[in-house]
Amino acid sequence: MGTIYIIISGVVGLLLGFVLSKIAQKSLLSKLEREAQDKAALIVREAEVNAENTKKDKMLEAKEHFLKKKSDFEDEIGQRKSQMAANENKLKQREQNLSKELEQFKRKENDTQKLQENLNAQLEVIAKRKEELEKIKEQQVNILEKAANLTADEAREQLIETLKDEAETKASSLIKDIMEEAKLSATKEAKKIVISTIQRTATEHAVENCVSIFNIESDDIKGKIIGREGRNIRALEAATGVEIIVDDTPEAIIISGFDPVRREIARLSLHRLVQDGRIHPARIEEIVNKTTKNIDEEIVEIGERTVIDLGIHGLHPELIKMVGRLRFRSSYGQNLLQHSREVANMCATMASELGLNPKLAKRAGLLHDIGKVWPEEPEQPHAIIGMEFAKKFKEHPEVLNAIGAHHDEIEMTTLISPIVQACDAISGARPGARREIMDSYIKRLKELEELALNFDGVNKCYAIQAGRELRVMVDAENVSDQKAGQLSFDISQKIEKDMQYPGQIKVTVIREMRSVSYAK
Repeated sequence: MGTIYIIISGVVGLLLGFVLSKIAQKSLLSKLEREAQDKAALIVREAEVNAENTKKDKMLEAKEHFLKKKSDFEDEIGQRKSQMAANENKLKQREQNLSKELEQFKRKENDTQKLQENLNAQLEVIAKRKEELEKIKEQQVNILEKAANLTADEAREQLIETLKDEAETKASSLIKDIMEEAKLSATKEAKKIVISTIQRTATEHAVENCVSIFNIESDDIKGKIIGREGRNIRALEAATGVEIIVDDTPEAIIISGFDPVRREIARLSLHRLVQDGRIHPARIEEIVNKTTKNIDEEIVEIGERTVIDLGIHGLHPELIKMVGRLRFRSSYGQNLLQHSREVANMCATMASELGLNPKLAKRAGLLHDIGKVWPEEPEQPHAIIGMEFAKKFKEHPEVLNAIGAHHDEIEMTTLISPIVQACDAISGARPGARREIMDSYIKRLKELEELALNFDGVNKCYAIQAGRELRVMVDAENVSDQKAGQLSFDISQKIEKDMQYPGQIKVTVIREMRSVSYAK
């Protein structure tokens, strides 16, 4: 019995211990669960706080960005408004000028109508008086025929025979007087024609350099133009054939090259690339090709507009294109297109004064310098190149001779040729027409003469025709004919190597033998 109680009490104890352990475990789990819930709530609150702070920062950043964009937009709008106001003022000014010109034109038209009416009335009066005079003349002739017993024709023949000898004598003496007077007044009339031509043809001259300036908004764009390791600028130079100089000059890039057409292509290509923003070698090549086509079209348009303004018809399209290329070429700082237009107008004026064909003279004056814009490397003087090019398109022989002879490269065979030569010299010699400074000009001529004087056998040397020709006098005893030819070649090679000059320089070696004796 006692054993059973022991077993029962043991079992009860075990059950009681098990129940107590479960109760303790459950309370422990409850405690842990409460702690986990508290930590989770704390983490959620911290996350909410961080999210709220992040949201506020983003909103502040977005607000600052919006305000910046808004100020930039307002600045741009202000600039555009000011530009529009300036354009509007210009338009108003033009409208006022046009209205004034229209009023003047109307007044002139009214005056012309009044003059025409007065002229018609006077013509009617003159016609009536002419009829009356004819009737009176017939009456007087009839009276004279009756008085002299001769008809009018018989009296005329007798009078002619009587006065014939006297007229011949007076005519011979008159011819001598006219010849003497013509000799005295020829020089005066020639000067008068030249001065009148110069006064009636006054134009401005566009001066161009060998560099162009491309302006940029900020220096940050220079890095994009240069590209990674300079690949963009190398691609641009290879495509356009010019030198792109990116230095410390603020907000500017220098485009250097002797060919103005290439410089213009490079400038416009840079402008389009900067506006587009995509600057890489493939894009550069595409933009340069498009710009080249646009420039070619612009050259043709300039040539067509020039020949229309001058009233020249029937010019071949290739010659028109060469005329357009003159716009992008300068000589000593004088724009060739402006120079050619001025020469054309002066030639027409002078030809009219001399009773020659002004249209042919104007045509020759416009085309006289097209050899300077020959696209290939010139091997001949520009006058000969221009003459050959115009001859290919069947220009008039007088025009061809004027083009080829305006620098005495060939013999002048027409009267238009000296007119073109004179007008070319007049246009280039005007004050301010060409930019070359007198000191540098004289210095270049002196250097040219000193260069030739350093050769053995040279006695004297003269630079003539504004440095286009070098006359070298040699000692005939020390220099043979064969050596003279070699000396001419050596001097020309030395000039090419050591000097910089526009166009070409003709080297002429003159060998003269003089034998002197005295009779005593």
